[in-house]
Amino acid sequence: MMKNRKMFARTTTLVVGILAVTSLLLTACASDDDDDGTVTMARATWDSGYMQAAIYAQLIGELGYTVSDPAASTLDPNSFYPALDSGQYHLWVNGWFPLHDIYLEAELVSGLSVDTDIEPVGYQVRSGALQGYLIDKATADAHGITSMNQLADASVAQLFDHDGDGLADLNGCNEGWACFRTINTHINEHDWGGNVEQISGDYNDLISGVRQRVADGEPTLFYAWTPNWTYEVLRPGTEVVWLETDALEDEEGTTEVRGLRGCASDPCNLGWAVSSIRAVGNTDFLNDNPDIERLLEQVAIPLADIVEQNAKMADADDYSEEEIRADADAWIEANRSTVDGWLELARG
Repeated sequence: MMKNRKMFARTTTLVVGILAVTSLLLTACASDDDDDGTVTMARATWDSGYMQAAIYAQLIGELGYTVSDPAASTLDPNSFYPALDSGQYHLWVNGWFPLHDIYLEAELVSGLSVDTDIEPVGYQVRSGALQGYLIDKATADAHGITSMNQLADASVAQLFDHDGDGLADLNGCNEGWACFRTINTHINEHDWGGNVEQISGDYNDLISGVRQRVADGEPTLFYAWTPNWTYEVLRPGTEVVWLETDALEDEEGTTEVRGLRGCASDPCNLGWAVSSIRAVGNTDFLNDNPDIERLLEQVAIPLADIVEQNAKMADADDYSEEEIRADADAWIEANRSTVDGWLELARG
């Protein structure tokens, strides 16, 4: 777990610069298998995107391509995007924008900009992906907490201190995720940040602990996003509530959401830009395979369908890759007429 909340102060430029150097090195080591007709896919380490990756893989297969199993290359963004830029991978469908904008233009440590061969395509979920901070509803109601700004009061922050260091424990993100850095940026730039530390680790493990504390009536503070299974088992307005926080000055896109269940204000300012989930491909690969690019431009998966499948995974003790692929198959067959339209347009 990450205990030093000041270690990662606004490192985006340096990290992206390192990624750019890594990308150039990977180019020299990239596999020569690009010409064998196989589309090489990866998927993100958050399981809320596993079914979608399987859906896209099957659809590309229906275009007549051989597609690698995305499950064989489960990567965090810091690892995936440089490999995508180098051509080691052709695509994934787990891009979050504008959160992942930092990977589209790399900057070397020297200050020189490097153009990346990375291109978002289509909108799997358009402007429907939310993220932000939540606490258990019992604590919110008992203490009148509606905003992260109230954690600037040390007595409020200490309600969420589980390790005795006087700081609120914010259950956050895996270290390789973009949200990990964003949370640390919030901690370093917001007034409430001096009383908060991010607890990082495996996200599902952290949220399992959150669920238990909520069930036990203990105060708990955490980061979450939609679509994700947390939205079904920790329901805003019932078990938990959203907390508002101000957006940073350089935040791109709107951070305000209207009609958000479980928020005290309408519109609710989450402090995080509302995101779109998009496929992301290597530019050269997309140029060489316009039918795949046309397919990626068409595919859209309803947010409710993703949340439903995510909740089913969360309810199971163990959910296999075979079950994930079965969910993808079932979704495709349930939407076969729409899918066939996408494939027809893709074939041109």
